Amino acid sequence: MAAERAYVSGMSSLLTAEDLLQTNLPNKRTELVRGRLIVREPTGYNHGRVTMNLTVRLGAHVERTACGQLVAAETGFTLFRAPDTVRAPDIGFVRRERLPDPATSGFAEMAPDLVVEVLSPDDRPGETLAKVGDWLEAGARLAWVIDPQRRVARVYRADGTESLLAESDALDGEDVLPGFSCPLRSIL
Repeated sequence: MAAERAYVSGMSSLLTAEDLLQTNLPNKRTELVRGRLIVREPTGYNHGRVTMNLTVRLGAHVERTACGQLVAAETGFTLFRAPDTVRAPDIGFVRRERLPDPATSGFAEMAPDLVVEVLSPDDRPGETLAKVGDWLEAGARLAWVIDPQRRVARVYRADGTESLLAESDALDGEDVLPGFSCPLRSIL
């Protein structure tokens, strides 16, 4: 049976990003959405495989062009305050001119320029759209939602446009990651 997203019971008050940093839930993925702690089980193999396939390709491009920094899965970003929202993409990219101080020990108070979400079988469409909405509202310029089961990807842009990519199409970095292109089929 697939694990479902659940709020942690017994927490009646809203949490802050700082509270989340102190929360210790081993082997769980956590986010904070409008002050509420959300806990999920670790992802499955296919999710990890697809995420890593894309990370390798993005990493080669970012290293070759020195255009910014990739962050690993589950790196938290504080998107909103009072109540706090901390989201963690499967992959994030921040352009060089927007990089936070490398000594930042907590969550960066920003959205990455590009966020990638790789769907798991238990992800609910409404929750995914809410997450994409949070990213874009907080300043992300491009969001890729990759659906390994359906072998498609959706591209969401800060200007409100979106595209559906088939397996035969390519993910394109557009003006966020110029020169990056990756056939969707190659990461699935």
